Amino acid sequence: MADVTDVLEGSTPTMDEFAGDASRLLLTESTTRSPGPSVEDISRSLQRFNWPDYVVFVLMLISCMVIGVFFGYKDHQKHKRQKHARRGSEALDYLVGGRKMKIIPVSVSLVASWISGISLLGTSTEIYVYGVQYCYIVSAVVLMGLMMNYIFLPVFHDLQITSAYEYLQMRFDKRMRLVGSILFTLASILWLPIVIYVPALAFNQVSGVNIHVITPIVCLVCIFYTSLGGLKAVVWTDVIQTGIMVGAMIIVIVKGTADVGGLSVVIERNSAGGRFEGPDFNLDPTARNTFWTLLIGGTFFWTSTNSINQNMMQRYLSLPSLGSARKALVLFLVGTTTLLAMCCYNGLLIFAMYHDCDPLSTGLAKAKDQLVPLLVMEVLGEYPGLAGLFVAGIFSAALSSLSTALNSLSAIVLEDFCKPFVSKPLTETQTRYIMRFTVLAFGALAVMMVIVVEKMGAVLQLSMSLGPVTLGPLFGLFLMGFFFPRINGSCAILGTTAGLVLMSYIVIRSQISIALKEIVFAEKPVTVEGCLYEFTPKNGTLFEADSTPGEKSLHHVSFLYYTMIGSVVPTIVGYLASFVLPRSKTDDIDPLLLAPFLRRFYRARDTKANHMTEVLHEFETKDIQL
Repeated sequence: MADVTDVLEGSTPTMDEFAGDASRLLLTESTTRSPGPSVEDISRSLQRFNWPDYVVFVLMLISCMVIGVFFGYKDHQKHKRQKHARRGSEALDYLVGGRKMKIIPVSVSLVASWISGISLLGTSTEIYVYGVQYCYIVSAVVLMGLMMNYIFLPVFHDLQITSAYEYLQMRFDKRMRLVGSILFTLASILWLPIVIYVPALAFNQVSGVNIHVITPIVCLVCIFYTSLGGLKAVVWTDVIQTGIMVGAMIIVIVKGTADVGGLSVVIERNSAGGRFEGPDFNLDPTARNTFWTLLIGGTFFWTSTNSINQNMMQRYLSLPSLGSARKALVLFLVGTTTLLAMCCYNGLLIFAMYHDCDPLSTGLAKAKDQLVPLLVMEVLGEYPGLAGLFVAGIFSAALSSLSTALNSLSAIVLEDFCKPFVSKPLTETQTRYIMRFTVLAFGALAVMMVIVVEKMGAVLQLSMSLGPVTLGPLFGLFLMGFFFPRINGSCAILGTTAGLVLMSYIVIRSQISIALKEIVFAEKPVTVEGCLYEFTPKNGTLFEADSTPGEKSLHHVSFLYYTMIGSVVPTIVGYLASFVLPRSKTDDIDPLLLAPFLRRFYRARDTKANHMTEVLHEFETKDIQL
């Protein structure tokens, strides 16, 4: 490996010298480069976001608002005609579309909700900086689909619930339902500002508009159509937004590939740059990305975010039957895998474009997650409206995720924080105001928390690190309920508390270590030898990614394992506690609350248990006519 002093003395090491353990080449001002325009001049020249681009962007926002007004008016007229509609029909329509949604739009909405701006920008950045190892997470996607199909979807659809956390009350008690809803709410509060921040970062790169100016405007649009039109508006705006998002990505990929010289050039440059690599079967749990961390940790992460996440499950529950939900799942898997492949290729395209002049080292891109917008302006900047189309696509992905989360939070607040604590049923008017106010309140909170997120690291790792603090223990709650009938509410609370404390320590301690450079991940080599503009290089050193075994502790574990640790530990603690504390009587558990393959072993003797879902959700039974 080349010594860092060689770099500081001005010599130019070859790419091979930096292959292997080298992390990133940061050059000092003594590096030789050709005279030319400054990096500031190049940056300003790339900010060609003109009036056609703004028109495309604004049209996307207006179309979302129109959809919200349309479905809000349509539902209002429907309820005026049905003066004798059953109590709860307002919530049923707003939250799950009356359980009459169609497979195709729901499938598209699922894809749009999952593939947020975090995925579009973060995945491409991941490939550019760390190579294609992350792409093997597709194996986890397949396993997640199998578990969703055979375990989680059958249980939730059989119960016909609105909030996924109603399950916790049926299986355990009211305490666990409240605990689950609180954990989901906290997870959403941590996740929403990241979702908003990513597209604002992209908009700032292409237009120069401050992120704190654009985020409130866009969030107000999202709050408007979500609060007015409910789930129907969210789903149908997702359809439009996904079309914009996919279309914009295809244009960038096709035009960018042609600009660098074709697919063969992309492959050649990435091979030379060390981006291509086979699966890493290293068993070290502290390695950032290996085949095992992606397969095992990725499966837990993807399953938890799809199976017990209200954002996603609410869409499956809006379909009329389990068969429809399973078809939507298949389409979701196909769509997500396709978009994931496109994002991975986009990362390869970025390296092919900047293979000899790293924009992060020169400062042309101020943050890692601005690499994709930089590529867009390089490729599409000279064509009026196309850059605006891509930015609209990034914002569309963010808006779909934001609107999904806000709609889901309104369901949680209504079903889990309000209804269980009122002495008499809420009126339709009260229900309407509670749901709308919830959307407004959480939207405003997300905008304010953007200030915190912008001080932190790359968004993909950030979102997969902060979420498991609460998502892991929450997933553990459902694992205890689905697979271990002997665990009761008291044991579940003990396990959840243990998981929450452990994950808080691991995540907080790891973030501190990353900030202090105690944890440094190996990055692929880059160079600035081919830069044709003047810049002030970032000072730095050659970091070693691997520390000695004695220096590693629990918080050094890969962030991909966080969800697994956060869910398995509570389950183990809860199961062990069931041998000490009084355990559940398995005869009193409704078999519908257990994983389908376990139901044959547990037949409830009390017939009342078999019908408790009908008692708890009388207004949502399948024979309701709305």
